[in-house]
Amino acid sequence: MVPLLLLPLLWGGSLQGQQDYWIRVQESVTVQKGLCVHVPCSFSYEESSTPSQSILTYWYEKGANPKTASPVATNDPNKPAKKEFQNRFLLADPGTNNCSLSIRDARTSDSGTYFFRVERGTVKYSYQKSMLSVQVTALTETPDIHILEPLEAGRPTQLTCSLPGACEGGSPLTLSWVGDALDSLNTQTLHSSVLTFTPRPQDHGSKVTCLVVAVVETLVTTRKTVQLNVSYAPRNLTIDISFRNVTVLKILQNTSSLPILEGEAVRLLCEADSNPPAELNWFRGSPALNATPISSTATLELPHVGTAEEGEFSCLARHPLGSQTLSLSLSVVFSPQLLGPSCSWEDQGLHCSCFSRAQPAPSLRWRLGLGLLEGNHSNASYMVTSWSDGPWANSSLSLSRELSAGLRLSCEASNVHGAQSATVLLLPGKSVYLAGVVPAGVVPAALGGAGVMALLSLCLCLLFLYIVRARRKPAAGRPQIRDGEDPVEGTANWGSKENPRPEKPPDQVSPTGDAPPSEEQQELHYASLSFHGLKPRKPEDQEAKSTHVYAEIKKTSK
Repeated sequence: MVPLLLLPLLWGGSLQGQQDYWIRVQESVTVQKGLCVHVPCSFSYEESSTPSQSILTYWYEKGANPKTASPVATNDPNKPAKKEFQNRFLLADPGTNNCSLSIRDARTSDSGTYFFRVERGTVKYSYQKSMLSVQVTALTETPDIHILEPLEAGRPTQLTCSLPGACEGGSPLTLSWVGDALDSLNTQTLHSSVLTFTPRPQDHGSKVTCLVVAVVETLVTTRKTVQLNVSYAPRNLTIDISFRNVTVLKILQNTSSLPILEGEAVRLLCEADSNPPAELNWFRGSPALNATPISSTATLELPHVGTAEEGEFSCLARHPLGSQTLSLSLSVVFSPQLLGPSCSWEDQGLHCSCFSRAQPAPSLRWRLGLGLLEGNHSNASYMVTSWSDGPWANSSLSLSRELSAGLRLSCEASNVHGAQSATVLLLPGKSVYLAGVVPAGVVPAALGGAGVMALLSLCLCLLFLYIVRARRKPAAGRPQIRDGEDPVEGTANWGSKENPRPEKPPDQVSPTGDAPPSEEQQELHYASLSFHGLKPRKPEDQEAKSTHVYAEIKKTSK
């Protein structure tokens, strides 16, 4: 039970006219409606010749006649107090010269001025020169809520509500607890001054209110609201995945694999719901004991995802009440990288091969003129054979029918992330033009033009060197080049070999009209043209830029 409010003792008044009659009591006191107050008081009087007689003490309203008026408080059983003051204005034991007055359940009508009186035998004295002024104001006091901290999720705790200024024996107060965290409690528990409940993680930050209702003349209420601070271990651990500062995916549970486009910049943000906030760290693989994190913050930046970033990444949320881990596995995907096509003339006709690497594995197909050849298929004119192994795919094409001059043959590779194609142009005289490997119809125009010019210059230089070398070679070694015939074009490696069989059927006439040389005289002049280290360049604007790079390889024999 809350003790009575002890107010400072402000001694007022003065010694009475006689030396043996004095009183010490404060001049005024203020109390809120419905609450209690205790006013300390002591006095002295002239001792009676009959000490066996009882000491009777009284408190009267100012202006009251002690002979006829009823007191507001007294210990005289033969002179009861006024009804409206009974059991509310209480006197202390006068045997110790104590005139203290306790007021409980203060009412607005209690406001006024009061004086003290003592009677014992022939001694009858009223201390009207030192009176007590009482003022009753509206109730503004709010309850006190005491929380047994710390609050931890899952552990029972207690909340205590009390109203300062309330005292024992006063009018009963009605207490009510209100709050989302208390919805599961029964009604009887919610009206207790001491409340026992078990907080949950979701109760953190919620509000609890204690409402106090008292009936003093009228209904008076006051309330107090507090916010709960509940500690709990990490829960709802998530990973946000962002590309170019835009969050596109939220990982809520451990996942086997997450495909990321090669070269992409990725930002991984780990978030955990806990109080106080958990310590977040990133690890490569599963976080082992005493392992060193690759990031000691909630964010992991991967500025350029490649094969080195493939594998498992784990976020560990450490907390005094428990820890939680969430992992994801990154896999790198990329658009097709085309190798080829490479074509060669064989006895059966034209044979071409095309390779491509991509993740996921690409699909390959051939486009001959307006026709589309794909999968594994064959007929009298052609045969297509395709296979794949991991990220690699291969397709070969064999053509046995006659091909028209200028026919376009393309190899196309594609997956969900992009496509590339390369084109072969079949020219008269079994000449072959090989177009550069490009993303489906897209190459920077400037690069294409520069490539054509560089290739043209290179071919001219090689032609000049070949002519010079051919003229310096003894005539017996090989025949001279005739007017009107094309030289062998190529770069890098020069040589010759005896052709075991003629380039054309025996009855075929050369382009100049001369008869074909004999088998002993035939010599094949060849050149190999190699481009080392060339890689497809990813276009910046696939819709705006386009070009093709061509290399012409002609075969000539004498």
